[in-house]
Amino acid sequence: MLTIILWCNLEPQFNEPYLATSLQDFWGRRWNLIVSATLREVVFTPVRRFCQCLMISSNYATLIGVFSTFIFSGVAHEVVFLYQTREMPTGEVTLFFVLHGVCTVAEVTLKRTAFVQRWSVRPVVAWLLTMGFVYGTSIWLFFPQLIRSNATDRCSDEIFLLVDFFTRKLFNFFP
Repeated sequence: MLTIILWCNLEPQFNEPYLATSLQDFWGRRWNLIVSATLREVVFTPVRRFCQCLMISSNYATLIGVFSTFIFSGVAHEVVFLYQTREMPTGEVTLFFVLHGVCTVAEVTLKRTAFVQRWSVRPVVAWLLTMGFVYGTSIWLFFPQLIRSNATDRCSDEIFLLVDFFTRKLFNFFP
């Protein structure tokens, strides 16, 4: 429907992230696809190439690139939260992304070992572990800063003020 209205094809923003069976799958192929593609081009690829220029092996360069991307994303989210909440960053959001970066690098490293290649986890178990980790760390580290700042209350107050403004203008325009 939106394609017909805008006369163009839009790229999907998400690809069913609730079905992810690994952190690599969640962050790389399902969650916020446009941002993932941008971070891949702006952070991951240049860091990986720089590491390869320093004669670091391709495997290690990839892991350093992945971890650097998560650190960059954490700092960028802190800046966005500062802008939204007008409160000094606590570092919880950056810690969230650092933790996910460490776990994603560990996951990629484990997948490359011979032991894990012979041993497989059932998709349901992998899904439960992945979603449990994402939800648990989000509740623990990502959302508390927004909750403490009452950003949702201020946002809803502004929406109500905006609706009130337009309804008063509308009633004044049509007496």
